[in-house]
Amino acid sequence: MGVWDIAALPEREQFGYWREVICQAFVPLTPHRTLDEEGFAAKVETRRLAGMNRARLRSRPQRTDHGPREVARTDGAYYFVNLQLAGRCITTVEDRTTVVRRGEIVVVDTAEPYFFHLDRPWQMLSFRVPHAALDAVLRGRRPDLGRPVPAIGAGAAVRALMPALWSLDDATPGAAELVDSFATAVAATTTRRSTDTAHPGVTRAAVLAHVERHLGDRDLTVAGVCRRFAISPRTLHNLFADADTSFAATVRNLRLERAAAALADPGTAATVLEIAAAHGFDDPTAFSRAFRRRFGVSPRETRP
Repeated sequence: MGVWDIAALPEREQFGYWREVICQAFVPLTPHRTLDEEGFAAKVETRRLAGMNRARLRSRPQRTDHGPREVARTDGAYYFVNLQLAGRCITTVEDRTTVVRRGEIVVVDTAEPYFFHLDRPWQMLSFRVPHAALDAVLRGRRPDLGRPVPAIGAGAAVRALMPALWSLDDATPGAAELVDSFATAVAATTTRRSTDTAHPGVTRAAVLAHVERHLGDRDLTVAGVCRRFAISPRTLHNLFADADTSFAATVRNLRLERAAAALADPGTAATVLEIAAAHGFDDPTAFSRAFRRRFGVSPRETRP
């Protein structure tokens, strides 16, 4: 077990030590400050269990990169299964940026680039799982990386198992079996088998709940939602036929309203471009134009 309490160091040394600690505890990572402050209070605790490295972290806001250079320096291949305990993690994998909120789970792969922006004080449980352990239950399927998983269905099992596994050690009876159950639950969650099966009674409320949970997803399209609920585009459009706006307009308006709230939050350190990307807008010009049409002001004019 390792414990690093960086707050105990002189403030001028804290961030440099954090940069060394997270690489030692995890894999090659490059952290960046996002606040203009000298100190960088943070704490990391790690524990091993049945070949899996578990960590509990809390820290100040930051950006953390596992880009191509860090991937090239990584020994071994692992998945990280992260449970957000406080704050949020704006996660970028490939060309998709999503927002992982408190109580949600996300999986990333150390063999591929990923980028985290933690824009407020945060806490996280992070389990490093060898590829072999998860691939054995994935059975050739590819995990859905970088996508927030709510604590429903198989996600609820992962959400319950992670705090329970944190308290165990290798001498605990049944620990290895629980680790196997954890891998199975993660595989079921990341391949979206148990939560994506729809029934004929899909409602507009169910679609809206899904939309609000996944506003940052690039797959939040007619085709993506139809796959999620196993319905046709015609059925989806019919669900919104008697609504005030179409499905596409509903998604756009919800994204703009969530982005406007983030922009108006004085505690948000993210840039306008980062906020736009986190809410599904890849084109800054299109975002500004849509924002002005919706609210009558530019995104920058909304900043406090």
